[in-house]
Amino acid sequence: MSYAVDFTAVSTVGLESSPVAEALAGLRANEARYFKNKYDHVFTVEPADEAASAVDWVSEILADERDIVIASPALEATEFEVDGIRMAYVFYRSGLSINVMYTLAEGGKRAVGFKLSDGMEVPQELAAFKFARQRSKLAGTIRGSYFVIKGVH
Repeated sequence: MSYAVDFTAVSTVGLESSPVAEALAGLRANEARYFKNKYDHVFTVEPADEAASAVDWVSEILADERDIVIASPALEATEFEVDGIRMAYVFYRSGLSINVMYTLAEGGKRAVGFKLSDGMEVPQELAAFKFARQRSKLAGTIRGSYFVIKGVH
């Protein structure tokens, strides 16, 4: 069942099994606010098993580009297109959020972004990345990093 993320009343719906559910819900709400404000897009997520194509696409890119396999189970995911950009988000039980921004036009920006919820440790599989900090009213302190996608996916 899909869930339109509310960024005014942050809810842990679908994320309850995460040890940092409140912070992960804030991170998810932060993304929902961004897409509503920038693109007037309602950020809607589904349980990971119902959004398998999004989870598989993100996993394929991580494996092909950097030999990364995320150990934590995926809880929720979403996949959509805005302004010629294919977007995918996966939210993991550990508190990790991974997004893929993939411009469909040749030569456009293509990247994978990682965001760590407040209170979680850096996962071992992402230890090689440096994380910058940013403050969010919805999510507290977010630590983020990214890499540029080189291949075609």
